Amino acid sequence: MDESTLGWLPVLIACWMKRGCQKRIPTPGVQQWRHIFGAYNWATDEVITLITEKRNSDAFIDFLDHLVAQHDGQRPLVIVLDNGSIHRSYATQAAFAILEDELLPVFLPKYCSQLNPIERFWKHLKAVACANKLFPDMEELVASVEQALIEQNDLQSDSRFMFLKYLS
Repeated sequence: MDESTLGWLPVLIACWMKRGCQKRIPTPGVQQWRHIFGAYNWATDEVITLITEKRNSDAFIDFLDHLVAQHDGQRPLVIVLDNGSIHRSYATQAAFAILEDELLPVFLPKYCSQLNPIERFWKHLKAVACANKLFPDMEELVASVEQALIEQNDLQSDSRFMFLKYLS
């Protein structure tokens, strides 16, 4: 599991253009942010997410509650985390203590976020949902991301990110 930031300024990626015509992408002039918390469920091949306005310990704990609410509770939910400050805060440690029967946090080694496959998913999500586009407002951007997440969890969708490529 991990978190990423969605900015209103367009995400720029390489794209095809007619020779001699460079694509122009306008910008809003003012940056706005939303933050997305996500966890990949290896058993169901789904990504569970929560989009928030803030990226802090309280929002992270809300996401933990969101995960626990969706879990069957038969055995502890194992979550793999990097060493981000919100994952190690006092408030988060207290939440882990309260949820100890339901959650088992496992921390990756420091500076090894590349070991977490969801890091690659964030890049894919931004490329599919919001690359090279200016949305009229932040709500439209969030709606585009939510639609891409629905497609990600549709096992028949052609635009899905294939996590299984990164198991080996």
